[in-house]
Amino acid sequence: MTAVRVLGPLEVLAADGRMLLLGTPKQRLVLGVLALSPDHLVQLDALVDELWPIDPPRSAVANVRTYAANLRRAFAAADPGRHLIVREADGYRLALPVDSIDLGLFSDEYRTVREHVAQGLLETAARSLSLALSRRRGPLLAGLPLGSMLSGRRVAVEEEMLAATELLADVRIQLGSPGEAASLLRPQVKAHPLREPSHFLLVRALYQQGDVVGALDAYRFSRDALREHLGIEPGPEFQRLHRAILNRAPVVGAAAPAGAFGGERPGLSASLKSWLPRGASDFVGRASNVARLLAETRRVEAQTAAVHVIDGMAGSGKTTLAVHVARRLADRYPDAQLFIDLCGHGEKAPVEPSAALVTLLRQLGVEAGLIPAEQDLRVQLWRRELAARRAVVVLDNAASSDQIAPLLPALPGTIVLVTSRRRLATPDGGLPESLAVMTPDEGLQLLKVTAGADRIDADPEAAAEAVRRCGYLPLAIRLAGSRLAHRRKWRVADLAARLAAPAPVLDQLGVEDRSVAGAFAASYEPLDESGKRMIRVLGVFPGHFTIEMAAALAELPLATAVRVVDDLVDRHLVEETGGDRYRLHDLMRHYANQLSPDDHRSDRHSAVGHLLNFVLHAVLAANEGLLDSHDVRAELAPDPAWRPDLLAAAGVLGPDWLERERATLAGLVEAAQDSGQYDFAWRLARATWRFYYIRGYFDDIRHTHRLGLAAAEALGDHRAVAAMSNYLASAHLRTGDYDEAARLIERSVALARELADDRLLLRYQANMSVVHWLRGELQESVALGTAMLRHPKFLGSVRGPHVLSNLGLALTVLGRYDDALHVHRLHLFLARVNGDLFHTTNALGHLAAVKVRSGQWASAVRILNAALMLRQRTGHRYSESENHNDLGIAYRNLGRLEDGVRQHELALELAIDSGERHAQAAALNDLAFTWVKLGQTADATRAHRRALESSTRIAHPYEQGRALAGIAELVAVADPAEARRYWQRALAIFERMGVPERSEVRRRLDGLRDQA
Repeated sequence: MTAVRVLGPLEVLAADGRMLLLGTPKQRLVLGVLALSPDHLVQLDALVDELWPIDPPRSAVANVRTYAANLRRAFAAADPGRHLIVREADGYRLALPVDSIDLGLFSDEYRTVREHVAQGLLETAARSLSLALSRRRGPLLAGLPLGSMLSGRRVAVEEEMLAATELLADVRIQLGSPGEAASLLRPQVKAHPLREPSHFLLVRALYQQGDVVGALDAYRFSRDALREHLGIEPGPEFQRLHRAILNRAPVVGAAAPAGAFGGERPGLSASLKSWLPRGASDFVGRASNVARLLAETRRVEAQTAAVHVIDGMAGSGKTTLAVHVARRLADRYPDAQLFIDLCGHGEKAPVEPSAALVTLLRQLGVEAGLIPAEQDLRVQLWRRELAARRAVVVLDNAASSDQIAPLLPALPGTIVLVTSRRRLATPDGGLPESLAVMTPDEGLQLLKVTAGADRIDADPEAAAEAVRRCGYLPLAIRLAGSRLAHRRKWRVADLAARLAAPAPVLDQLGVEDRSVAGAFAASYEPLDESGKRMIRVLGVFPGHFTIEMAAALAELPLATAVRVVDDLVDRHLVEETGGDRYRLHDLMRHYANQLSPDDHRSDRHSAVGHLLNFVLHAVLAANEGLLDSHDVRAELAPDPAWRPDLLAAAGVLGPDWLERERATLAGLVEAAQDSGQYDFAWRLARATWRFYYIRGYFDDIRHTHRLGLAAAEALGDHRAVAAMSNYLASAHLRTGDYDEAARLIERSVALARELADDRLLLRYQANMSVVHWLRGELQESVALGTAMLRHPKFLGSVRGPHVLSNLGLALTVLGRYDDALHVHRLHLFLARVNGDLFHTTNALGHLAAVKVRSGQWASAVRILNAALMLRQRTGHRYSESENHNDLGIAYRNLGRLEDGVRQHELALELAIDSGERHAQAAALNDLAFTWVKLGQTADATRAHRRALESSTRIAHPYEQGRALAGIAELVAVADPAEARRYWQRALAIFERMGVPERSEVRRRLDGLRDQA
């Protein structure tokens, strides 16, 4: 099985032991991100953010897709029977189990080892942990330029490796092998001189080994390092070990400092002044957050009191994280662990700083009578008390920076962890720790520890869906898991079904007096009316939005919208997703929709209308020039823009904006349909068509145009129905559903005749000629195209280029190359005269296709390279697969066979990505012909059979015939009878179509008869 190594330089080992070539650093980085979430979808946005943390290029998405396609080919070559990199939704998934990734293996082994240690199985633990640690070849993804996410993972993995080494050393000591433990620890303390648990274990190992002098020297080295760099003394356990060595007392089994071995250990001395709430015994995930907080503490604690601000939306687990980190720090700060809820968000009024100081001082043991009445004197007393101690303080649920300022210590020796639902100014200028929702893996693990691992493992797909429905929000997952735990007869699928039911999902996320809705309400209620209305109307928004969209939706001046959205972001009610884009968390959207009773419905309807008007005009502006080849604005005749100020503020819009807002635009068509705003629904669908079509997003066309067609039908607008039917047909046509495409276009043609609109009739008939061509009805296609050329209104029709393009395609397949060249040259001329890059690119590709088939291969290569360069410049993906395939044919005939294979494989990848089945069949057939030239007949036979299966499924006769003829050629020597059957089937198809290939097939059949 294919194995991926990330613990060190990125490597992939194929099943046969070969090392795969993975390409450029950014291409390797794409694989690295996928490998750290095996068998889970990674969104394109996440990949772009990791590859280009700052200022991604305009071609970022296209580049990521290219990297993924290249990786797919590398994997396919190593493991032909499997598709290991899978494109799903708007991202990619590495279809490998966790145990095929070395990090996944290490994590599983490390978890098992800790269980073995707890059970006293030390020999087993030592063997397993030695094997686990041997997997590490260096830092995570060594040598690659990591972004923020992978950098955090590297820190977390490094921390886990250090803790695992300490655990192995501890086990070796307990097994009576202190020399082996010392050998493990010496390089670790040299690389991490401030890591106290490693020093502790090294001193203990040396002493147990009998090397008293070495143990004392190691202790002095550790103490001096801690004093010099952190200004602190070794911890109490370490000092006790030192005294034991001085007294030559036995220390076998002494405990290491807390924080060693990746977690807290039972039996350590606990502070008598701990006011921390009960920590989560099942603390899950947040490894990178914990690692950053601990690392930042070590960095600054010698110079100042470390203050960490942890912010995040309601239910994100801020308090749980703060308490967990406080407990991890308790042994280093043993004099006091304090905790206070400042009630910054909730029904109670926020705690005044003066009152909070009384509580904290009492927790320190200061008698009530000694606490002064004046706040400034209380602050002085509080800071004096802390100066004499090493303490951890958790200030939970803070309302503002002003509330916590008097509670902060003045001198080093104290660690303060502040949690808040608002973004607070960090007192020392440090970075806040903003909690996102959990990863899918963390969410599943939390559901397991809440509801029971056995039930979750029994139905992992339903569990993953339940966690997704919870929006990966820790509070929601815990509450859902608690419901499941208390309903033993429920299956996990029952929970997932309830969370997916039409009834409000928030109704399912509550136990006793705790609920997600209640947590959200505590953040919503303090808002002013403009903030509350913004939340309510954002409930209708289907995805990411910009400030201009929010201003249009809420009908606010832009400056006001900026202020309101900024405040909502600061309160973690709205998520900032980067690039000046925002979104509501899914559960917050459900909450916002529940806030809109009947008296708000008309308000929401008006808000949606204002948003749709703005977005429609923004799409039209983005279409102009580069993408749309004719005046779609005239076709749609929309109302004037209601908010020209917002359009001006949005700046220059173009294809990059459409790509970024692609998912949002599809959601807005749905929102328009759901709200009964049918005029906007069909117009917005139509306005997005050209972009979707050029980029090969045929699924998006199907989704939006079905909605647009339903909206047009609801309006009874025959012109709109005809348009929606026609453009919906384009997606069915490109993905191989020719019968449905024909039905839709025939409806458009009939409506155009009913409307007596020759312009529309030419448009729809031009598209019907393509249906004829793909169905193999070439004579009908040519006859229809020729008739349209003779139409008196042809020259003035915007569909002229389409008519020429489609006619030329049919002529090419028929072998009428001179006629095809003439038609395509006229197509190119009209495109250049009109400055139409869309048709210029298509005409170049079609001209080259004719030259390929007529033997002018060098000329075809030049034209195809020009067409592909133009596609790259414009983002025009339509027919890109066909261009690469034709380039492969030309290379094959020029003797550049390896280059030809690469072009065919790329054509196949592109066709699979866009769902164009006829292009997939063509690429497979031509790949087979090139493999035959290379002598790879087994690969060629498989490719032809795949092409036959694909083309038969979509009833594409031309590629069926080519596949049948190709298979016959390959089996002719071994089985002439079978070859005859294949050639006879191919001949029947080619005769019916009237294509030139029939002559060669007849010759082959005649040859078989002569042999007989």
